[in-house]
Amino acid sequence: MVKSTIVIPNYNGIQYIQACLESLYGGTAKEIAVIVVDNASTDGSMELVRDRFPQVQLIVNQQNTGFSHAVNQGIRASVTPYVILLNNDTQAGLSFVHELENVMDSDPHKKVFSAAAKLVSLYDRDKTDDAGDYYCALGWAFARGKGKAPERYSADCDIFAACAGAAIYRRELLEESQVGLFDEEHFAYFEDIDIGYRAKIYGYRNKFAANSIVYHAGSATSGSRYNAFKTGLASRNSIYLIYKNMPIGQILLNLPLLTAGFLVKTVFFARKGMGREYVSGLVKGVMLSLSPAGKRHKLKFDRGRFGHYVSIQMELWRNLGRLFG
Repeated sequence: MVKSTIVIPNYNGIQYIQACLESLYGGTAKEIAVIVVDNASTDGSMELVRDRFPQVQLIVNQQNTGFSHAVNQGIRASVTPYVILLNNDTQAGLSFVHELENVMDSDPHKKVFSAAAKLVSLYDRDKTDDAGDYYCALGWAFARGKGKAPERYSADCDIFAACAGAAIYRRELLEESQVGLFDEEHFAYFEDIDIGYRAKIYGYRNKFAANSIVYHAGSATSGSRYNAFKTGLASRNSIYLIYKNMPIGQILLNLPLLTAGFLVKTVFFARKGMGREYVSGLVKGVMLSLSPAGKRHKLKFDRGRFGHYVSIQMELWRNLGRLFG
């Protein structure tokens, strides 16, 4: 029985996509369903998938619709209990799929929404790339374990959100009106923090699957860790994320720390020559939040979920300690 559909968004991934698919088909999960959603690639990667991997279902877009739209297309095309999202610049470990499924299967009450794999640097396998994502009261998202030894992260645990570069999701919750699909207003960046945040508001959990290993090149699509495109889009989405998920009272409670966080980031990116892009992104985030589309996606406060908001707020404060610890 095929439990999971693996959805791989691809944009000009000719350098990586073949090794990515070969690693999946060489793993311990022999019966897998794979969907590649191509965002108008021009480098021949779409043709490579079509010619060398005929067993892969290929969805082809005529323009680059962004990460969120692409993965939503794959999710809608899936029929399995779980959906695994995987970046094209990765190579999956042998038991990558099975270990993710094991974490989900071990939850009889179906309260685990997602589980993140352990991402290890493809080019320096002594360093962790991501062992689950955290989000804190400064309005910053950060990767747990970045740059540290992978062996330090050998136990499953709860996290704030799963990095969508290599994570499994419970499809029935993606289809429901509560959690739902990825917000396509994000285009890319912070969409995984957003959906994990949303799931927590509705009382679900996100976990780290320590034994599911993926080797990740990193920044293959955007070109580098810091660039103008990524900086502007991420800063826009960081504002939108707060507006969407925090009730006004929680925004006011966190406002001093949020303000400090955005000021520190402004100085940081100014020193990298991208201060204008960062500030412009913040302005665009405010505009998006106040637009009809932004207002339509804002989660309405429900007193019945007050305990979930309190739990999340405590986690936002605890994650400050994790950030600086």
